[in-house]
Amino acid sequence: MQADYTYVTEPQIHRQRKKDILAKYPEIKKLMGPNPMTMFHIALCVGLQWLAAYLLQDASWWIVVLVAYVFGAFPAHALYVLTHEACHNLVFKGRFWNKWAGIACDFGLGLPGAISFRQFHMIHHRHLGEYEMDPDIVSHTEAKLVGNSPLRKALWLMLFGLSQALRPLKVQNAKVWNKWVLVNFVTVIGINAAIYSAWGGKALAYIFISTFFALGLHPLGGRWIQEHYVTKEGQETYNYQGPLNKFAYNIGFHNEHHDLMNIPWNKLPEVSRTAPEFYDHLHIYRSWTWVVKNFIFNPKMSSYSRVVHPSTLNKRKKEMGKLSEQLA
Repeated sequence: MQADYTYVTEPQIHRQRKKDILAKYPEIKKLMGPNPMTMFHIALCVGLQWLAAYLLQDASWWIVVLVAYVFGAFPAHALYVLTHEACHNLVFKGRFWNKWAGIACDFGLGLPGAISFRQFHMIHHRHLGEYEMDPDIVSHTEAKLVGNSPLRKALWLMLFGLSQALRPLKVQNAKVWNKWVLVNFVTVIGINAAIYSAWGGKALAYIFISTFFALGLHPLGGRWIQEHYVTKEGQETYNYQGPLNKFAYNIGFHNEHHDLMNIPWNKLPEVSRTAPEFYDHLHIYRSWTWVVKNFIFNPKMSSYSRVVHPSTLNKRKKEMGKLSEQLA
């Protein structure tokens, strides 16, 4: 078992690769900017979840769970991807309406996480791979608790949503609560109450169970491992180019996204088509199911399978309080 992270002295590659790509292909800048049509996709995915919830209000519990696994996990996962678009301000111009676009995604998820994700995901981009700052890296305590047991790794992946929700607590000097987080909570709780009142407990349970599968032990759960867990020495970020990418709004183009995070989901494939020499040599995955199986059963894989870069904590301490507020 890997007993610690892989520590490196060089900075993460994405900032330099962005400079190199834009220097050689300045026309890529034309791909940047919001895609308002993404709001239609948010409404579609939320609508699909509400329609399924309505149809399942009188179904047997085993049917509710089965439909949540084979169907509901897909629009739920898509809504997490679209939340990600909103947090990068890639739905509308300006932060205000993008915040509401993210909150709208939560209407089909049942969990009020869009604004908190918005705050901490941008810190992840700025401090990728820095242990004290990157909320995407688990704590030593969590990594040791999970260990290398296939059973514990499977349970950890099944409860990945809980792990992700608690992880920002280790980020230094970051504020968890603000008025937008409160608005997020109140609005989503109100929507949940309306669903329960109109269609009953099974309908609302379907929403929650779909989200549980989208975040956990499901083929879609491979995405959470695929992005930054190391399977090829020297490579920190990985792409997925399998069939499920079509249902996940191109989230598999993760290197392109980290290089050029102002490009919306529908234009990300154009980056590697324009600048193939920057991506063709990188290891990619064709199956999220394989990623899940490999993580659970490969004795070399664990929560410690991450690259950790030199910390900029001392340089950033003073700005972190302001940063989380500015990005909210």
